[in-house]
Amino acid sequence: MNKYKDIHFEVSERKILLRIFDVISVLLSLYFVGVIFHFDYFNISATNYYWTIVLAVYILMIGSIFEMYNLQVASSQFQIIKSIILTSSTTVLLYLLTPFYTPVLPSNRVQILIFFFAIFGALFLWRITYVRFFASNRFVKKVILICDQDQAEELINGLVSVDPHYRVLGFVNSDSNAEHNDNFIINNIPIDGLGKFVNKNSVSEIVVASQKTDGITVKLYNQLINLLENGYIIREYTQVYESITQRIPVQYVSRDFYRYFPFSRSNQNHFYLIIVRLLEIIISSIGIVFGIVILPLILIGNLIGNRGDLFYTQKRVGKNGEVFKIVKFRTMVKNAEKNGAVFATTNDVRITPFGKFLRKSRLDEFPQFINILKGDMAVIGPRPERPVFVKEIAEVMPFYETRHVVKPGLTGWAQVNYSYGATIDDSLIKLQYDLYYIKHRSLFLDFNILFKTFSTVLFYRGQ
Repeated sequence: MNKYKDIHFEVSERKILLRIFDVISVLLSLYFVGVIFHFDYFNISATNYYWTIVLAVYILMIGSIFEMYNLQVASSQFQIIKSIILTSSTTVLLYLLTPFYTPVLPSNRVQILIFFFAIFGALFLWRITYVRFFASNRFVKKVILICDQDQAEELINGLVSVDPHYRVLGFVNSDSNAEHNDNFIINNIPIDGLGKFVNKNSVSEIVVASQKTDGITVKLYNQLINLLENGYIIREYTQVYESITQRIPVQYVSRDFYRYFPFSRSNQNHFYLIIVRLLEIIISSIGIVFGIVILPLILIGNLIGNRGDLFYTQKRVGKNGEVFKIVKFRTMVKNAEKNGAVFATTNDVRITPFGKFLRKSRLDEFPQFINILKGDMAVIGPRPERPVFVKEIAEVMPFYETRHVVKPGLTGWAQVNYSYGATIDDSLIKLQYDLYYIKHRSLFLDFNILFKTFSTVLFYRGQ
């Protein structure tokens, strides 16, 4: 059997590739611009090495803010051009505003324009090359799925909808009791023809939906073992889904959830918990001081735009299901829930004009630093929900209350990756993100969330 398959890149490899060549292309562009046009604002040399380091950090940091390393954005020519413009403009502006770590401001404005177009042009040419070449069909990941026939369409859509570089060529029906059905858009591959199909189509990976494969036969197992011995990669569906989406696929793990989800890994890391608590005390203390400083301005805005109480409290569910009171600046009209509790939505008519500003800037969240200092909440974790919503969602969504094994947070993995959720489906996606954080939480992931949250506040993208 042929062991040589088409070249493809994993999700992590594509993101590394994008970052490395973003920096390399910009530095090469600036070097050649300096040689050809006698551009002297930015010179690449051993004596000015820190200029290069700062520029590289700015490109990577600001590129992350403007979704340059989101693979769906990176694969869309229209979306990536927009991101390149924003990244180039902000990088140049920030670079000019930090002359302590970068060259002194140029006296000639033309130098600034050359600097901008050198960065923009380099990123534009490299990213268009990526879209046309690396995101093309020659680098897609060809996959075969092993699953029950009645679940094939759902499982396939779950993969291809989140990763533009996945192509499912066909599936093998693992349910030996089901009748063979040829009415599928993709190939329904017979077990006897699996090896031949994999070899002929240069398949990169076989994905097994193990939670759906109670009916796998010895014959199919032998085929999979033979493929494994011949160098083909075989992975479990939930692992693939998690690595692509950075979410826990609770809808697919079913009864295997408690084996798949390690509750104790983060909760028993005492060093991590101590460091996080110290950082929470520092951050919440700074947040409270800042909140006191801006309180007079918010009070004036509230008198003009809200005309009512400045604060409001609500009961929320915290760690281990314990209920606590949360404090926030009021952003909605009085008696906003006179007809009962409902989820807040994007462009909610109950939000006042000043309340909209508070939400966009995330200033409405500042009183919660008191909850963090008290220990009811953490800086990072699943957002605390109201008891009525927890009860409602938990009745229809398995494992929902698993999110209560850690403290709720001011911000979280779900908040920086997903917008407001007003439906059960939205709550499922947010739960997937929350459980991913609980499973993988670390200082690195925490700082990643803080960085994304800071960019949301800085660029006024709250909701």
